[in-house]
Amino acid sequence: MAKNITSPEKDFSRWYLDVIREAELADSAPVRGCMIIRPYGYAIWENMKASLDRRFKETGHSNAYFPLFIPQSFITRESEHVEGFAPELAIVTHGGGKELEEPLAVRPTSETIINHMFSKWINSYRDLPMLLNQWANVVRWEKRTRPFLRTTEFLWQEGHTAHADEEDARRETMKMLGVYESFAVDDAAIPVIPGLKTEGEKFAGAVDTYAIEAMMRNGWALQSGTSHYLGTNFARAFDTKFLDSENVQQYVHQTSWGVSTRLVGALIMAHGDKNGLRLPPRLAPVQTVIVPIFRSDEDRQRVMEKASNIRDSLEKAGVRVKMDDSQGVSPGFKFNHWEVRGVPLRLELGPRDLEEEHVMASPRNKPGREGKFTIPMNGLVDEVKKKLEEIQNQMLGDATDYRDSHTYEIQEYRQLVEQLPEKPGFYRVWWDGGAEEEARMQEETKATVRCIPLAQSGGSGKCFMTGRETDRQAIVARAY
Repeated sequence: MAKNITSPEKDFSRWYLDVIREAELADSAPVRGCMIIRPYGYAIWENMKASLDRRFKETGHSNAYFPLFIPQSFITRESEHVEGFAPELAIVTHGGGKELEEPLAVRPTSETIINHMFSKWINSYRDLPMLLNQWANVVRWEKRTRPFLRTTEFLWQEGHTAHADEEDARRETMKMLGVYESFAVDDAAIPVIPGLKTEGEKFAGAVDTYAIEAMMRNGWALQSGTSHYLGTNFARAFDTKFLDSENVQQYVHQTSWGVSTRLVGALIMAHGDKNGLRLPPRLAPVQTVIVPIFRSDEDRQRVMEKASNIRDSLEKAGVRVKMDDSQGVSPGFKFNHWEVRGVPLRLELGPRDLEEEHVMASPRNKPGREGKFTIPMNGLVDEVKKKLEEIQNQMLGDATDYRDSHTYEIQEYRQLVEQLPEKPGFYRVWWDGGAEEEARMQEETKATVRCIPLAQSGGSGKCFMTGRETDRQAIVARAY
């Protein structure tokens, strides 16, 4: 276990903060509840952003940018929206030394300002669908904050689309939920459960909200992406209409969807261990680190020359590689430094390795001597790329096994009350409850209905709280 990192079994919350500090992902800002994302943490976000942005463009979306400041009157036009966000709004009342004629909300989300522009840009059915996305920062005045998971200011993307009819808009809603699921599984190596949110958990102003729910290493859930079908709620508030093919005025149907820097928190908590980060290769800023080992000047020259050649070959092959040639510190210090930062594969090269024409390799997902193996110099690049793909798949398998082994099926509410404190995880239950049952559950167990999975087991059973017969199952868990 890394010296300055608390055991996750002992104190998971402290472990999380220790990993962020020791891996140099983020630091506290002078403003309460805000964070400064350090270069290594931002590099992880940049890799996420690049992958997601590619996926968005492949599905026909274009990037745009909308103002940070939104007239307060815009926020109040959609009643559910203003009610949902009012406690979190940051309001600007003065600018340039003068009181503003109308207060401005600092962007909590952009449905209102984007609808204002949609009403100008959309005139005919030929303008539809309009598929936009923006990468931006948002501000929500949170009372309890935690780096990456919940901060007053955070980074995200928000997609906003307008469609001619409900069918097309709902198809878009589910398509983008699928994009998020694919990213989580394929790139972040995090298995997720896509599902429908309950009325009490849905986005303020949406008709339906869908989400992907992931399990962290303490058994808690983390909502890792949302996709909303907004219906015509915002269109009616902003008079966003179009002329259909029969020359009749219609309201557009809309969607919005987003993920944020909380995905960095998800990576930490879904994969990390007692020694720090474990990053999936597809998102790791450094996929492979080379540590040259030598004692004499003669050895140094030979080892460094070969290490440089290996680095150049890997770079040419598209591997994100770094050679740690820092002076004045031991190889063990370097090993620990990159282990804490979760680099997927470490290559060690010393005089004996040169003689035997191989490198010693240590995969981060299998620490210790048992994980070590040698890679021959001949064919090294192909073997490294093959190993990185293997690590990616192993990490997904490991996270899936953990989730499945911490998923429980129960029939009665008392089982949740009795088991959850000692056995945190996902509880799959028959569900036909409402707001009253959800409020009671949260008060008594601190758990919530995370989602109603899209993949249902079939059949029917009695709701574990109301006793009513139902054909729907839900996932219940404590969540961040």
